[in-house]
Amino acid sequence: MSQFVYLYRGGRRAESPAEGEQQMQRWVKWLGDLAAKGHIKDQGQPLEPAGKVVRSKGRSITDGPYPESKDVVGGYTLVEAKDLGQAAELAGGCPIFEYDGLVEVRPVMEM
Repeated sequence: MSQFVYLYRGGRRAESPAEGEQQMQRWVKWLGDLAAKGHIKDQGQPLEPAGKVVRSKGRSITDGPYPESKDVVGGYTLVEAKDLGQAAELAGGCPIFEYDGLVEVRPVMEM
């Protein structure tokens, strides 16, 4: 099994506490299903939208990670799968798609 990172990008935020609870329950179920099948290496965490970008050996520090909200990484998960194809297929059930987001699937390089 190889390791892959799911980077969750974009997606609209809940408009009410009830919708937020529904979103959370979908995430809990999806991640729980992946864990039960042995694919979760690290469930990860959601990320705050604020941040800094450091360039040029620290000589340039700017606000935000990206100019467009659709490009902001909102969280991550570390999964195990037999190959990139399976990792992408497993990502297909992610609840972020219901909220106009996407999942970037990246292989973790073995060193």
